[in-house]
Amino acid sequence: MTQTSDFIELKMPAKPEYVGVVRLTVSGIANRLGYSYDDIEDIKIAVAEACTNVVNHAYNDTDKEEALMFIGCNVFSDRLEVMVADRGGDIDVNSFINGKGPVDATKPIEELKEGGLGLFLIETLMDKVEINSNSGVMIVMTKFLQRDGVEQDDNGISKETPKQ
Repeated sequence: MTQTSDFIELKMPAKPEYVGVVRLTVSGIANRLGYSYDDIEDIKIAVAEACTNVVNHAYNDTDKEEALMFIGCNVFSDRLEVMVADRGGDIDVNSFINGKGPVDATKPIEELKEGGLGLFLIETLMDKVEINSNSGVMIVMTKFLQRDGVEQDDNGISKETPKQ
Protein backbone atom coordinates (compact mmCIF):
# COMPACT_ATOMS: atom_id res chain seq x y z
CA MET A 1 0.00 0.00 0.00
CA THR A 2 1.52 3.32 -1.06
CA GLN A 3 1.15 6.17 1.35
CA THR A 4 0.51 9.59 -0.14
CA SER A 5 2.12 12.75 1.11
CA ASP A 6 2.29 16.48 0.58
CA PHE A 7 5.65 17.99 -0.34
CA ILE A 8 6.61 21.53 0.67
CA GLU A 9 9.72 23.07 -0.83
CA LEU A 10 11.77 26.13 0.15
CA LYS A 11 14.86 27.67 -1.41
CA MET A 12 16.68 30.21 0.76
CA PRO A 13 19.93 32.12 0.67
CA ALA A 14 22.48 30.25 2.83
CA LYS A 15 22.73 33.15 5.28
CA PRO A 16 22.29 33.11 9.07
CA GLU A 17 19.30 35.46 8.98
CA TYR A 18 17.23 32.86 7.07
CA VAL A 19 17.78 29.95 9.48
CA GLY A 20 15.01 31.31 11.74
CA VAL A 21 12.63 31.55 8.79
CA VAL A 22 13.18 27.87 8.02
CA ARG A 23 12.75 26.96 11.72
CA LEU A 24 9.43 28.80 11.92
CA THR A 25 8.15 27.31 8.68
CA VAL A 26 8.98 23.74 9.68
CA SER A 27 7.59 24.23 13.20
CA GLY A 28 4.34 25.51 11.69
CA ILE A 29 4.08 22.37 9.55
CA ALA A 30 4.83 20.14 12.56
CA ASN A 31 2.24 22.00 14.65
CA ARG A 32 -0.38 21.51 11.93
CA LEU A 33 0.35 17.77 11.95
CA GLY A 34 -0.29 17.54 15.69
CA TYR A 35 3.21 17.02 17.11
CA SER A 36 3.67 17.66 20.81
CA TYR A 37 5.39 20.82 22.00
CA ASP A 38 8.53 18.83 22.91
CA ASP A 39 8.66 17.12 19.51
CA ILE A 40 8.24 20.47 17.73
CA GLU A 41 11.12 21.90 19.76
CA ASP A 42 13.28 18.88 18.84
CA ILE A 43 12.43 19.31 15.15
CA LYS A 44 13.21 23.05 15.30
CA ILE A 45 16.63 22.44 16.87
CA ALA A 46 17.52 19.68 14.40
CA VAL A 47 16.46 21.78 11.39
CA ALA A 48 18.35 24.82 12.69
CA GLU A 49 21.49 22.71 13.17
CA ALA A 50 21.26 21.31 9.63
CA CYS A 51 20.72 24.80 8.16
CA THR A 52 23.55 26.24 10.25
CA ASN A 53 25.85 23.54 8.86
CA VAL A 54 24.96 24.70 5.34
CA VAL A 55 25.54 28.36 6.24
CA ASN A 56 28.88 27.71 7.96
CA HIS A 57 30.40 24.85 5.99
CA ALA A 58 28.84 24.25 2.58
CA TYR A 59 30.21 27.13 0.57
CA ASN A 60 33.61 28.80 0.42
CA ASP A 61 33.93 32.58 0.52
CA THR A 62 33.85 32.97 -3.26
CA ASP A 63 30.52 31.11 -3.45
CA LYS A 64 28.79 33.01 -0.60
CA GLU A 65 26.81 35.39 -2.83
CA GLU A 66 25.16 32.57 -4.77
CA ALA A 67 24.96 30.13 -1.85
CA LEU A 68 21.57 28.52 -1.39
CA MET A 69 20.01 26.01 0.98
CA PHE A 70 17.19 23.80 -0.18
CA ILE A 71 14.57 22.59 2.29
CA GLY A 72 11.92 20.00 1.56
CA CYS A 73 9.23 18.74 3.90
CA ASN A 74 7.53 15.46 3.06
CA VAL A 75 4.32 15.38 5.11
CA PHE A 76 2.85 11.95 5.82
CA SER A 77 0.02 11.02 8.17
CA ASP A 78 2.47 9.36 10.56
CA ARG A 79 5.73 11.26 10.10
CA LEU A 80 7.50 14.37 8.88
CA GLU A 81 10.60 14.04 6.72
CA VAL A 82 12.68 17.20 6.48
CA MET A 83 15.44 17.45 3.89
CA VAL A 84 18.12 20.14 4.08
CA ALA A 85 20.52 20.27 1.14
CA ASP A 86 23.18 22.45 -0.42
CA ARG A 87 25.20 22.48 -3.62
CA GLY A 88 28.49 23.32 -2.00
CA GLY A 89 30.45 20.40 -3.36
CA ASP A 90 31.19 16.83 -2.42
CA ILE A 91 32.39 15.72 0.99
CA ASP A 92 33.49 12.37 2.31
CA VAL A 93 30.28 11.34 4.09
CA ASN A 94 31.96 8.54 6.06
CA SER A 95 34.59 10.83 7.59
CA PHE A 96 31.86 13.40 8.28
CA ILE A 97 29.73 10.81 10.08
CA ASN A 98 32.68 9.26 11.93
CA GLY A 99 33.79 12.69 13.13
CA LYS A 100 30.44 13.55 14.71
CA GLY A 101 30.09 14.21 18.36
CA PRO A 102 32.18 16.66 20.32
CA VAL A 103 33.39 14.23 22.98
CA ASP A 104 36.21 11.72 22.81
CA ALA A 105 36.41 9.98 26.17
CA THR A 106 40.05 9.02 25.59
CA LYS A 107 41.26 12.63 25.42
CA PRO A 108 41.69 15.17 28.21
CA ILE A 109 39.05 17.88 28.43
CA GLU A 110 41.53 20.53 27.22
CA GLU A 111 41.74 18.74 23.86
CA LEU A 112 38.01 18.53 23.14
CA LYS A 113 37.37 19.69 19.60
CA GLU A 114 35.10 22.59 18.83
CA GLY A 115 32.06 21.79 16.71
CA GLY A 116 30.76 18.39 15.77
CA LEU A 117 27.76 18.82 18.04
CA GLY A 118 25.31 19.57 15.20
CA LEU A 119 25.09 16.11 13.69
CA PHE A 120 25.18 14.51 17.14
CA LEU A 121 22.23 16.69 18.20
CA ILE A 122 20.30 15.99 15.01
CA GLU A 123 20.66 12.23 15.47
CA THR A 124 19.68 12.49 19.12
CA LEU A 125 16.56 14.57 18.48
CA MET A 126 15.21 12.90 15.35
CA ASP A 127 14.03 9.31 14.86
CA LYS A 128 15.93 8.64 11.63
CA VAL A 129 18.74 10.54 9.89
CA GLU A 130 20.25 9.90 6.47
CA ILE A 131 23.15 11.81 4.89
CA ASN A 132 23.99 11.77 1.19
CA SER A 133 26.67 13.58 -0.76
CA ASN A 134 26.29 14.10 -4.46
CA SER A 135 27.25 17.58 -5.70
CA GLY A 136 26.56 18.89 -2.21
CA VAL A 137 25.27 17.45 1.03
CA MET A 138 21.71 16.37 1.77
CA ILE A 139 20.50 15.39 5.21
CA VAL A 140 17.07 13.81 5.58
CA MET A 141 15.63 13.88 9.10
CA THR A 142 12.51 11.94 10.05
CA LYS A 143 10.33 12.43 13.12
CA PHE A 144 7.49 9.98 13.65
CA LEU A 145 4.17 11.25 14.93
CA GLN A 146 3.17 9.32 18.02
CA ARG A 147 -0.60 8.97 18.18
CA ASP A 148 -2.94 6.55 19.89
CA GLY A 149 -3.33 3.42 17.81
CA VAL A 150 -0.15 3.85 15.79
CA GLU A 151 3.11 2.15 16.61
CA GLN A 152 6.36 1.70 14.77
CA ASP A 153 7.68 -1.67 13.72
CA ASP A 154 11.40 -2.48 13.86
CA ASN A 155 12.33 -0.80 10.58
CA GLY A 156 10.73 2.53 11.53
CA ILE A 157 7.60 2.13 9.42
CA SER A 158 4.35 2.85 11.17
CA LYS A 159 1.63 0.27 11.31
CA GLU A 160 -1.88 0.39 12.63
CA THR A 161 -2.48 -1.49 15.83
CA PRO A 162 -5.65 -3.56 16.01
CA LYS A 163 -8.55 -1.92 17.77
CA GLN A 164 -9.74 -3.82 20.78
